[in-house]
Amino acid sequence: MSRRILLQGAVAGILAAAAAVIYNRIYFFATQVDFSGVLNWVALIGLNLVAGLVAAIVYWFFKKWLKEKGEVAFNFFLSISCFACVIIPISITLPLTIPYPELFPGLAVPMVFFPAMAWFTINPLFKK
Repeated sequence: MSRRILLQGAVAGILAAAAAVIYNRIYFFATQVDFSGVLNWVALIGLNLVAGLVAAIVYWFFKKWLKEKGEVAFNFFLSISCFACVIIPISITLPLTIPYPELFPGLAVPMVFFPAMAWFTINPLFKK
């Protein structure tokens, strides 16, 4: 695997993690509801880094197998995967001790798209 692609995945993960942590704080100040028992900043950073690195590995496979069409196919795959993953935060059952559980999707659903947005944002910077 190319070091450049792995670095791109790491940078996308870091950018997405930063956006997620900032959005988490903004959402807390807007709603005054704390979901840190379910989704804390350590989990946000870890999930986004893993998502960025997995995206890099999948991107490498698409580029290897599909050559010139690999990037376009990966972009479609990433977009469709993000939309499919929206079901995860919607379907989570929160503990009864969490106040206002109906506000959780407002926090978590936008975060599903952060790794893809970070990837698409930095992709032009890593092209040869």
